Amino acid sequence: MGCCGDEENDDDIHNPPNAGADTTSTQTLGEYSDSTTTISPMNSHFPALTCRDTLRLIFEKLPIPDLARSSCVCRVWNSVASDQEIVDKAFKSPWNLKEVLGKPSSLSFWRDNSIGKFAISHRIVRGDSVASLAVKYSVQVMDIKRLNNMMSEHGIYSRERLLIPISNAEMLSEATCYVEVDNYAKREVAVLYLEGGPDPKTIGSSSSSCSVLQTKKRVVESLRRSLQVDDATVNYYLSIAGGNPRAAISQFSQDLRWETHTHPGFA
Repeated sequence: MGCCGDEENDDDIHNPPNAGADTTSTQTLGEYSDSTTTISPMNSHFPALTCRDTLRLIFEKLPIPDLARSSCVCRVWNSVASDQEIVDKAFKSPWNLKEVLGKPSSLSFWRDNSIGKFAISHRIVRGDSVASLAVKYSVQVMDIKRLNNMMSEHGIYSRERLLIPISNAEMLSEATCYVEVDNYAKREVAVLYLEGGPDPKTIGSSSSSCSVLQTKKRVVESLRRSLQVDDATVNYYLSIAGGNPRAAISQFSQDLRWETHTHPGFA
């Protein structure tokens, strides 16, 4: 006669009451899991999505933001999404541009094709002012100043041109734009010429032009801090000094002394 622990049925030990139920629930759970599992697009079940011809057909229909995202998926997608023909088509498509000429210094240029990426080139002539140009092109004065890094109109005639923001997107339809580095805007812009065309030297950019731009930027920043004036004033004195910083400082000092002597109350 054994103890109460010995009275357990051996069948219960080898065949627990809920064993069948657990097996059924496990099978059900497995079926449910299989039906809800997310399969990666790059899984071997989707070979079509690694086919360059198929990807090309898809990417040719994508806008610039989606094309940029696609290039981050994998190397195959990146190589197709970075194809210059596809990128160029996506860049021009929203504005119905005819052509974009010039090679930007960075591929990041193509990632933004908003209206702010484009500008009209206006050659400065006698009688021009920021206000008159704002009226002529139906834009805001502050928008012109912001695009050209102008704190004031002082020194406007030291520039050969001003970049004008585009207010009417229809101007870009069937137009040709040129990728240029503007020394005053300090960035690459897709420039539209309403009259004539660009100087061949200004189309596109290279490492040397970028280096020159960076050097001039440092000089302007240094003079701006030293003279405590805005960029337009610095560029004006650099232009009349032939690009010589010391001569620019000397000329500025002479003008400041003249102002102080002529107007004793001048601060």
